[in-house]
Amino acid sequence: MNTKTLDPAKAAPALNAASGRWLTTLGRIERTTVADPAIRVLQRGIRSLPLGEVRDLLKGRPLGHPLHPVLVQVPIGCWLSAAVLDVVPGERRGATTLTAVGLAGVAPAAIAGWADWADQPPEQARVGLAHAASNAVAVSCYAVSLAARLGGRPMKGRMWGWAGLAAVAVTGALGGHIAFRQDTP
Repeated sequence: MNTKTLDPAKAAPALNAASGRWLTTLGRIERTTVADPAIRVLQRGIRSLPLGEVRDLLKGRPLGHPLHPVLVQVPIGCWLSAAVLDVVPGERRGATTLTAVGLAGVAPAAIAGWADWADQPPEQARVGLAHAASNAVAVSCYAVSLAARLGGRPMKGRMWGWAGLAAVAVTGALGGHIAFRQDTP
């Protein structure tokens, strides 16, 4: 019986290299100023919306922490669950339903995210714009997935769903960086 196992000593250099490339990319995004004029206009526009007490709710003040990370659990959880059901025979209907519910959960999460983003300093706002763009990719993939599933093309729906899940992974890593950025030596 062939029982190949991953040697942690051999895997560590590859993981360190990938991590280094990721952090280098994030550093470049943080430092690039090309989108700053658009960011300033967008942030000013969002801050000027007459939201009253809704702004505090969107920013999670009653919770004591941002609302956005709570709300993103709906689309992420639904889409991850749909991916699991996509590999279980006979679960096409459940995966389609979860894809649709995930799409329905995007708007509240996005609105709360934009409310937070409007007050971010430039470095975080730049990464936040990349986060929003990758969210748009994920949502687009899931919208195409849902259309394919409802149109009787389940394999196409699965493929677009898995592409969307890859985009969700990237956008989650970007969001995590915004929230928990640590200066590394």
